[in-house]
Amino acid sequence: MKILVTGGLGFIGSHTVVELQNQGFEVIIIDNLSNTSLNVLDGIAAITGINPAFEKLDLRDKEKVQDFFKRHRDISGVIHFAASKAVGESVENPLLYYENNINTLVYVLQELQQKTEASFIFSSSCTVYGQAEKMPITEDASIQIAMSPYGNTKQIGEEIIIDTAKVTHINAILLRYFNPIGAHPSAEIGELPLEVPQNLVPFITQTGIGLRQELSVYGGNYPTPDGTAVRDYIHVVDLAKAHVIALKRLLDKKNLAKVETFNLGTGTGSSVLEVIHAFEKVSGQKLPYKIVDRREGDITSAYANTDKANTILGWKAQLTLEEAMESAWKWERKIRG
Repeated sequence: MKILVTGGLGFIGSHTVVELQNQGFEVIIIDNLSNTSLNVLDGIAAITGINPAFEKLDLRDKEKVQDFFKRHRDISGVIHFAASKAVGESVENPLLYYENNINTLVYVLQELQQKTEASFIFSSSCTVYGQAEKMPITEDASIQIAMSPYGNTKQIGEEIIIDTAKVTHINAILLRYFNPIGAHPSAEIGELPLEVPQNLVPFITQTGIGLRQELSVYGGNYPTPDGTAVRDYIHVVDLAKAHVIALKRLLDKKNLAKVETFNLGTGTGSSVLEVIHAFEKVSGQKLPYKIVDRREGDITSAYANTDKANTILGWKAQLTLEEAMESAWKWERKIRG
């Protein structure tokens, strides 16, 4: 079966392509290379022995999206990662996020709605919960007002998919994941921010290798055990495997509703300082950091209740925080040569 992976050269997308190819799927990748490199294709091929098909395409170009689907009528499923993903940047440039995250989703769904059958996996986020009232967060938690334009695009995206599935042959699974970290154990692919990292772990590893002078820890006065923000950090390989399981569920018609939703996380919250200490343990070196002001749009705490994914999908995160930090550090050292 041919599966389209949009944003397939990105961090989570590339790891998911590896898992799809390992499971025998034929993959075609769309990516505009705005936050990744063509070298990722070589990494995927090195791990799997297969070069996935690739087209450089900006999904904001509606005509090019239409042309792509005309040329690839045999696509059985879509895993949609393509989106801008930094909370802070979305606060500074909301229109970029609304254009890139909403328009592209609409254009892909417009093509899928013409099919007699379509399976769609959506890369959603725990940001849809805002600052949840209760931890751990279940899928039934009320959707709070989004704390950032990025979070809002994920809320709106979910609503668009639910509305579209009601009146089309599209079946969808919304995967709300928490904080993906780490890299493939081969160190052939990993997180590759082209500019200043927006996420914690690449900032840690870049500081560890000397690319950055020190790490800024945003907020030291949160109402948490050590004063720093708490998140649920999940190894990207565990996350990628969940996408393949969810896709197979739709292709095998085992879904119990037109749209299903699952949290993907470890079920454990870790503070920023705990992540730093995990890095220090696996790297054997002290990390220079300083506590600075909180960032606008950041919340105090978010970690998942994963019972639903554990029981219904039969998926559970297997890899530890230290294993994730070790793989991220191995990847950082490899790319810096």
